[in-house]
Amino acid sequence: MMKKIQKIHVHEQVSQEIQNYIREYNLQEGDKLPSVEEMTRMFGVGRSSLREALRYLETVEIVRVENGKGIFVRDIDTFRFTGKVKVENEKKFLLSILEVRRALEGKAVELAAKRITEREMIELENCLMEYSRLKESDQDTSMIDLAFHRLIIKSSANPILESVLQSISGLYVKFFNEPLGDKRLFDETYPFHNTMFQAIASHDVKRALSEFNKLMDCVEEIIKTY
Repeated sequence: MMKKIQKIHVHEQVSQEIQNYIREYNLQEGDKLPSVEEMTRMFGVGRSSLREALRYLETVEIVRVENGKGIFVRDIDTFRFTGKVKVENEKKFLLSILEVRRALEGKAVELAAKRITEREMIELENCLMEYSRLKESDQDTSMIDLAFHRLIIKSSANPILESVLQSISGLYVKFFNEPLGDKRLFDETYPFHNTMFQAIASHDVKRALSEFNKLMDCVEEIIKTY
């Protein structure tokens, strides 16, 4: 069977190119990288993709960005191209984004439980039915999982909150696009999607948040023990 070609986001390619640059030029801790303007020209990408790549590299402590001063290699000891360090860096990154998810998506769950419409309930229910079908047929559920969470954010009926989450969508998607190289890493969180939907559909804010936090706790435990 032919394998699907993995979709690679631009910011992921850029972050890898920056790491290649550090390695190629043997940069050490404290060494300065080219400016944002120079790197957009070097890599042929837009400023938004470059900044997203830099946010990721800051999170995994490969670079530090000092406003008005520049971009610097952070701790050379963390910059090793071994599988173990790559995994540890990605775990740290996922846990950092998880903290943001708890705050922002948690608010979206609370608002959705108050504001969800009948039409949005049907969309969420259909999404869960497709999630169940894919899971039962042993197919990849990562994108339908992402769709479920995006529908909840939409159901919050808060365009500012939706816009803020959209602004970090490239980082957010990492939870669903083969986290730690395993598309099925978070499969065991599936039951919480159902219980969270039931609570939202019942406009039970307290229970919806409780089920959301159980899901987040499960994700956190999986990452930490990976």
